[in-house]
Amino acid sequence: MKKRICCALLCAALTLALLPAGALAAAVPTEEEAAQVMAALEIMVGDQNGNLNLTNNITRAEFTKMAVSASSFSGSVGSTTSVSPYPDLPRTHWAAPAVQAAVEHGLVHGYTDGTFRPNRNITLAEGVTVALYLLGYTDGDFVGAFPAGQMNLYRNLKLDQGVSASTPETPITRRDAMYLFYNLMTTRTKTGQVYLTTLGHSLTPSGEIDRVALINAAMDGPTTADGSWQSRVGFDLATAKVYRGGVKTTLSAIQSGDVLYWSKPMRTVWAFTDKVTGTYQSASPSVSNPTAVTVAGTTYSIETAAAAFDLSDLGGHPLGSTVTLLLGRSGGVAAVLDSAGGAQSAATVYGVVTGLGKSTYTDTSGSKYSADTVTLMATDGRTYSYQHSTSGFSVGDVVKAAPVGAAVTVSHASSGSLSGVMNAEGTAIGSHKLAAGAAILETYGETGVRKVYPSRLAGVNLTGSAVRCYATNAAGEITDLILKDVTGDGHSYGVLTKVTESAFGMSLMAAYEYDLNGQSGAWQTSGKSFNVKTGPCGAVTSGSAMTGVQLERLYNLTAVELTSASTSSCVGKDGKTYRMGDNVAVYERSGGTYRGTTLSQMQGAGKRLTGYYDKPESEGGRIRIIVAQ
Repeated sequence: MKKRICCALLCAALTLALLPAGALAAAVPTEEEAAQVMAALEIMVGDQNGNLNLTNNITRAEFTKMAVSASSFSGSVGSTTSVSPYPDLPRTHWAAPAVQAAVEHGLVHGYTDGTFRPNRNITLAEGVTVALYLLGYTDGDFVGAFPAGQMNLYRNLKLDQGVSASTPETPITRRDAMYLFYNLMTTRTKTGQVYLTTLGHSLTPSGEIDRVALINAAMDGPTTADGSWQSRVGFDLATAKVYRGGVKTTLSAIQSGDVLYWSKPMRTVWAFTDKVTGTYQSASPSVSNPTAVTVAGTTYSIETAAAAFDLSDLGGHPLGSTVTLLLGRSGGVAAVLDSAGGAQSAATVYGVVTGLGKSTYTDTSGSKYSADTVTLMATDGRTYSYQHSTSGFSVGDVVKAAPVGAAVTVSHASSGSLSGVMNAEGTAIGSHKLAAGAAILETYGETGVRKVYPSRLAGVNLTGSAVRCYATNAAGEITDLILKDVTGDGHSYGVLTKVTESAFGMSLMAAYEYDLNGQSGAWQTSGKSFNVKTGPCGAVTSGSAMTGVQLERLYNLTAVELTSASTSSCVGKDGKTYRMGDNVAVYERSGGTYRGTTLSQMQGAGKRLTGYYDKPESEGGRIRIIVAQ
């Protein structure tokens, strides 16, 4: 798969009949993206300090080593060789094994005087020749003088994207080499196969390099952060990149009980912090050989052999006991801790009660019994069920479930007041910093609960009445936050087509006909009305199709005349820019009748556009409806 590095190759232009399809990807990746791919494939890694030294020229020996690493036979190349490939490259040279392998596969040649000159800077033409050989081309595919044919094909295949060297005799830098090999991965071979797939890797459906899959393949772990975890990683972490909860941080941020993954070629460590504590309820397919377990009402796959052993009948965590699961990056169980092992290992969950009732449990001796159960949706978006008295709780209560000894205690959650504006980065509310991976839950109506991400709250002024509960870590950073109807994203939006509100003596009755995202229907109320009129509206409901949908609140939206609109924002005649909510409904109004349509259909129809929002953006509002007329 390698090419011959030879200054005297007699090669030239490829005939048009042999010209194949070029690279699949047209966009030039950033240096960071390209470096990630090269590191994950172990083609280009940094020095002992993790530096790639991209501005340095690259030698013939270094380039050959990269080419061998990019080949399908790279796994068969050892760290030593018994022969000296060239007189000026003895078998003791660090590049001797790679050069010898490249020679054996007919990929590189030395100079006419019999030397290889490993420390000489490689030229663009020489590097291009290697890349084309990797794609399966041979000397017989070229006619004419070297290197005209190679350079023409190099450009036609778009192997030149991101490469700054412009003439064949120009020495290339390590950055040029990085982009040349990156481009190689999405280029089709002479036989028509995308090169990356010949190495056993996949592309995304759009034909791009699947970086997630590559990094997954290059990732080791998991292991649990403890006193000796650094020795298990196998490389110096002093200059490593560290991510915790998806946020770039430092090594000191890793805490005991974090689940860790790492990549030596990428010199990167990823830490995940999810934990769940509760009753160990069941194992599948059996407790003697578990591949998944149910704890606190939620089922988790088992990710490691150690966790499978601990949760089996051999591991000391019997059914019915209270355990803390440490969850890996895919949400599987990476490790198991006793909840009684200390507050640091156990997980306190904050959430909103969504159900109260009875459930069946298994005690530590294997006997079944029934007990009160409190079910809640937590700030992490998961649903948990805890064996606990339901007395004193109602659906909609804000609670916390905290490990206490060998059990979990559910109690009403309370905290001090919190107010302030969420910054544009979604990392702080006023002077209160959010912890990495901070979890936010929003409640609305009597039973509505939904997970919210910090970025959604950027610029929103959270008043004291909007915050129902928050929790902080030892550093005073907000880890959990439960809000009261801030964004309005959980409401339904549409148009009221008919409104009938009346009073009979002391009684109020109302009937409303509506269209919500193309769904027509009617609500009737007894004992209350909402003082609304026909037109765009928002609605808060509870219940379901099975139990019956109940109308809790109905309100009209505020109009603003628009001069332009896109899928993300629109501009009003007042000159202000308004952000669009998710799934904005568009209606065409004619003669008092609303017909569902699309924004693209209306923009070229010469219609007057009116946007309708629920509340100002500083309070979490968005444009919810657009009407063309």
